Amino acid sequence: MAKYSTESIRTVALVGHTGAGKTTLAEALLAKAGAISAVGSVERGNTVCDFDPLEKEYRHSLNSAIVNFAWKGAHIHLIDTPGSPDFMGQAIGALAAVETAVIVINAETGVQLATDRMLKWAAKRNLCRMIVINRIDSENADVEALLEKIQQAVGKECLPINLPAGDGTGVVDCFFNPDGESDFSSVKAAHSALVDQVVEVDEKLMEKYLEQGEIEPAALHAPFEKALREGHLIPVCFTSARNGAGVQELLDVFVSLAPNATEGNAPPFLKGEGAEAQEFFAVPGAKAHVLAHVFKVVIDPFVGKVGIFRVHQGTITPNSQLFIGSGKRAFKAGHLFAIQGKDYVETDALVPGDIGAVTKVEDIEFDCVLHDSHDEDHIHLRPLEFPVPMHGIAVEPKKKGDEQRLFEVLHKLEMEDPCFKLERHATTNETVIRGLGELHMRAKLDKLAQQYKMELSVKPPKVPYRETITRVAEGHCRHKKQTGGAGQFGEVFLRVEPLPRGKGFEFVDKVKGGVIPNVFIPAVEKGVRMALDSGVIAGYPVHDIRVTVHDGKHHAVDSKEVAFVSAGRKAIIDAFAKAGAIVLEPIVHIEISAPDKFMGDLTNDLSGKRGHVTGTDNGGGDLTTIKGLAPLSELSDYQTRLRSVTGGQGSYSIDFSHYAPVPGHTQAQLVSKHKQPVEEGEQ
Repeated sequence: MAKYSTESIRTVALVGHTGAGKTTLAEALLAKAGAISAVGSVERGNTVCDFDPLEKEYRHSLNSAIVNFAWKGAHIHLIDTPGSPDFMGQAIGALAAVETAVIVINAETGVQLATDRMLKWAAKRNLCRMIVINRIDSENADVEALLEKIQQAVGKECLPINLPAGDGTGVVDCFFNPDGESDFSSVKAAHSALVDQVVEVDEKLMEKYLEQGEIEPAALHAPFEKALREGHLIPVCFTSARNGAGVQELLDVFVSLAPNATEGNAPPFLKGEGAEAQEFFAVPGAKAHVLAHVFKVVIDPFVGKVGIFRVHQGTITPNSQLFIGSGKRAFKAGHLFAIQGKDYVETDALVPGDIGAVTKVEDIEFDCVLHDSHDEDHIHLRPLEFPVPMHGIAVEPKKKGDEQRLFEVLHKLEMEDPCFKLERHATTNETVIRGLGELHMRAKLDKLAQQYKMELSVKPPKVPYRETITRVAEGHCRHKKQTGGAGQFGEVFLRVEPLPRGKGFEFVDKVKGGVIPNVFIPAVEKGVRMALDSGVIAGYPVHDIRVTVHDGKHHAVDSKEVAFVSAGRKAIIDAFAKAGAIVLEPIVHIEISAPDKFMGDLTNDLSGKRGHVTGTDNGGGDLTTIKGLAPLSELSDYQTRLRSVTGGQGSYSIDFSHYAPVPGHTQAQLVSKHKQPVEEGEQ
C-alpha cells in the first residue's frame, strides 16, 4: 500500500435516506478513482459496499461499509451507510470515524426523514457537512426547486459549489472557475454567494474583499475550512452516479476542500469516569501516544471477530502493544488491515486519520478506545446518541436444546449493532430482541436463519410495563418458622418512598443498635430486590423507589440469612399495599413521514391509539413529518396500519420518551392477571 501522511487523508461518510443512491455513488467514486475496474449495480448485487447476502436480496444497505482509494495525491476513506431509519445505528456509528458527513439527497424525492435526522446528528457531533443532490438526470427531478427547499429547511448556509449543466449530463464549477453555463441560476451569482459566505468568518479578508471586489479562490482555503468547521457553510454538490455527472468533480471537492484530520473538528474524548471526567481533544500527531476508537464490530464467519477503528493519535504497526479501555493486559496488534468492502487488505502502518481493523481480539467491543500507554486508561470518546430500540419480538428456538446456542448467537448480533438489544425476562420467561423497527427485526431473523441456521418461533413480547409507588408507606414482616430443632426468625420494619422518574432503586440502611445485625442487612436487601424485580402488584419490575430499613429484631439462635430474605420480601409487599402502587407504561416519540394527503388520516389514527401530535415538519416536496407521543402498547402492528393508510408510501420511527401511568381499566386488568407467589408458612 502506498505511504501517505495524515494531511493527505480524507474521511467521509455518505449518509441520507434510503433510495438516495449512496451505494451507487460510492461505486461510481471507486470506479472513477481507478480502485475498481467496472461499476457494479445494486440491482445486480455486485457492488463493493453491499456485499452481504441479505443486502443483495433486499437490494439496499443494511450495514455500514468502508472503502478506500487514492485521488490526486489524497487518500480517501469513505463509509457507505444504510438510509432506512431501521438501520440508523450503523450510520450514527460511522459519524464517530469521519471529519465530513456527506448527506446524499435523491433529486426526485427530496428531503426525507433520514435526511433531516442525519443533518442534525452530524451537526451535534460538530462534523463538517456537505450535501450531494444525486440523480440530477432523473426525469422528474426539479433540482432548482429542491435547492430552494433545502435552503428553506436547513438555512442560507447551504450554497451550491457546482451546478447541473447539459440537462443533468454534467456539472459546472462555481468556486474555482465560475465561467460556465448551468441548467438554472447564474454561475457567477453562485460564486459571489459562496465568497460572501466564506469571507464572513475572517474580518481582514472581508475588508479586503469589500475593497477589491474579488478574492482568488486559492486565498479562500483557510476561511473555507473554518466556515465548514463552524457550520457557517454547507456546500451543495450535484451528481448523477448513474451517468457519471459530477462524480469527478465531487472527488476534486474531497481533495481540495474537505478537511483532513488536522483541519476538521477534533472529536471530544473524556478522561475519567462519571461527573469527574475531563474533556480533551486528541492531537493527530504520528509520534504521539496511540488513541484509536472502535466504531464498528463485525463477527465475520471466516475471520472471526473484527474490530474496526479510526486512529485519532499516534501510529499503529503490527508490533504495537495495545490496551483496550482500562484493561491491564495488552494485546499485540498482529496483522493490521485496511478495508475494501468485504476484503481486509494487510497494511504495515495506520496513522492519524486512517481507518483500519484488527481481527481475533475477543476483548474488543464497540465504542472502546485502543491505546498504547496506561497514561490513557479511563479514556472514552464522548458517547454517541443512538435511538433507543423499542420494537420487540419474543423468540425461542424451534429445536429443543438450542436455547444456549440461540443466546450466544444473539449476543454476537448485539455486539455488531448498537441499536439491537437482547433481553431475558425472568418473570415472563421470554427472550426478547429489540430493534428500531419491523424491517430491522426481519433482517436479524433472516440472518439467524441463513447464516446461523437458527429456526425460531416468534411472537409479540409482553409490553415492558413497570411498577412504582405514589406515596410514602411503612411495611413490616415477622418471619417465624418452627419445625422442630433450629427454627427461622427475622423481623423487618421498612419505609418506601417514591423517587423521580428515571432514578431507579435506592436501598438505605438506617438500622441502629444492632437490632438487625450487619451481617443480615444484605439478606434484607436481597429479599427486597427479589420482590421488586418480580413485581408486586402486576408482576413487572419496580423502579423509582427508595427503601429504607429502620428497625427489626433478630434471635440469637434462629436468625438466619434465609429468614431475613423472606422478611425483607414480605415487608416490601406489605408496604406496597399502602403506598398507592401504580403500573407505568413506556411512552415513545414517534415520527411519521408520508405525503401530505395522508396527514388527516394519520393524525386521527394516532389519536385513536391514545397518542397526540406534538408538531409537524415539511421536508420538501409533498412530504410531511408528523411528530407525536404514543404508548408503545398501541403500536405493535403500526407498520401494517401505516402501510394500509398510505399505500406503502409512509415510514415511521420510534424512540423511548418516558414512562407514564396506565389508564385505570388497564391497571385493573394487569393486576387481576397477576398472582403473588405464596411461601409456605407465611405469617
